[in-house]
Amino acid sequence: MRHAPFFGWIQDLAAPDPTNIFTLFGLIAWDPTVLPVFGHFLHLGIWPVIMGITMWVQMKLNPPPPDPTQAMIFAFMPIIFTFMLGTFPAGLVIYWAWNNTLSVTQQWFIMKRHGAEVNLFGNIVDSFKRKPKPAEPKP
Repeated sequence: MRHAPFFGWIQDLAAPDPTNIFTLFGLIAWDPTVLPVFGHFLHLGIWPVIMGITMWVQMKLNPPPPDPTQAMIFAFMPIIFTFMLGTFPAGLVIYWAWNNTLSVTQQWFIMKRHGAEVNLFGNIVDSFKRKPKPAEPKP
């Protein structure tokens, strides 16, 4: 994989994705990776973003956990992994994104075949709806 060209802008599968979302993919002449402490986490190419989206869709295919703390942690996992994997080699991130996509397709197909209701799009839409506030106890 070292120095192996892939397709499009990925010229080295062993190097991180050269694009950067915080520079509008090269339109802004600014390097966010020079910031101290957390600058290297801001190197976020398009493939890590795609991987984060596919991971989020994959999590929406499953029912939410009953524990609210666990549900909140699971909701932040795709975001954390997106920034964490932004500095990983592009080949690994592309592999992970395609693996997530194929896993969603496989799980959807198996659930449909066995007669289970697949409410993927409903779960995605529900995640954007505002949750009602719990009623306050009356004195």
